[in-house]
Amino acid sequence: MALGKLLNSQEPGALGRPKSIWSTLHLDPILLALLLLLVGGGLFVLYSGADRNFAVVKGQMIRLGVAFVVMFVFAQLDPAIFRRWAPWLYLAGLAGLVAVLLVGVGAKGAQRWLALPGLPRFQPSELMKLVVPMMAAWYLSRYYLPPTFSRIVVGLVIVLLPMFLIIQQPDLGTLLLVGMAGIFVVFFAGISWKLITAFFGMVAVSAPLMWFYVMRDYQKQRVLTLLDPQSDPLGAGWNIIQSKTAIGSGGMDGKGWLQGTQSHLEFLPESHTDFIVAVLAEEFGFVGMMLLMAVYFLIILRCLYISVTAQDSFSRLLAGALTMTFFIYIFVNVGMVSGLLPVVGVPLPLISYGGTSGVTLMAAFGVLMSIHTHRRMISA
Repeated sequence: MALGKLLNSQEPGALGRPKSIWSTLHLDPILLALLLLLVGGGLFVLYSGADRNFAVVKGQMIRLGVAFVVMFVFAQLDPAIFRRWAPWLYLAGLAGLVAVLLVGVGAKGAQRWLALPGLPRFQPSELMKLVVPMMAAWYLSRYYLPPTFSRIVVGLVIVLLPMFLIIQQPDLGTLLLVGMAGIFVVFFAGISWKLITAFFGMVAVSAPLMWFYVMRDYQKQRVLTLLDPQSDPLGAGWNIIQSKTAIGSGGMDGKGWLQGTQSHLEFLPESHTDFIVAVLAEEFGFVGMMLLMAVYFLIILRCLYISVTAQDSFSRLLAGALTMTFFIYIFVNVGMVSGLLPVVGVPLPLISYGGTSGVTLMAAFGVLMSIHTHRRMISA
């Protein structure tokens, strides 16, 4: 029995070998190396997208430094801690979203931030990208899987409640990411294809009602612009037209670093934030885009490996949902910049300039590393 435990143990050092430094630090070296490669390349693109403004790059480096510290801290915590605190974090997140609606700080027609005395301004909705899948995984993993219909309904309510509060701000991009993060947990828990088909049927039926009674004028305009950007080329269609022009002009190998005309001649708006992928495509071409997608693919592949090798239902559901949320970030940003999806304000992960989303993403990677490195001894 003792020999069986040793042979089957996933713990480093189980056979008398000393733990590696990575095991001691609770970091996954493969995932960490890929993240550093992505961030390092992103800073070069950001320098060009910000029109050679090193102050922007310096600010991003500070934000990323904080994000990596957050990742390290989260990696040290045992997954049992996340499971134990999930309900309380969820309630705190809901309270934060309600506080935003009551006393939040507004900017550019949206009320999304809280400014508490002694603390920097922050968005509670960003935290829900991590807390909502954590709460859904906590609830569903308490029972046998696949879940019953009633437990699926409760899981969906857990997801829909913060979505309802976020849409009031409004913040369509964050709404999409929070919703997908929670729905992925429910999907991975195991639901029948009949329910999946019924869900998409409900979405299709409710789409006209959402168009007339839920969506605001600017949101409708984004959809109409997606269908026909040339209907308002100097107004609502300007961003998409210039973005597609930048991507197409890059050709196979691009114009070269710092040689992009769309961004440096100020044709391309938000060139260092939401539309930074157009800068990369113009300067590094199809080859550069494929290299970026390859790095993203390897990160997702590593995270999926961590998900399928997790040792309990909570960890598997949470890791899988966080991995797919990262994929949704990439899919939505590249889709909207290339004119395949409406513009919803989702940044390119760990490349676009910004702080809150980067910290949230790195916290998620910290959770994944925690799940992978905090192993339990398996009985023979």
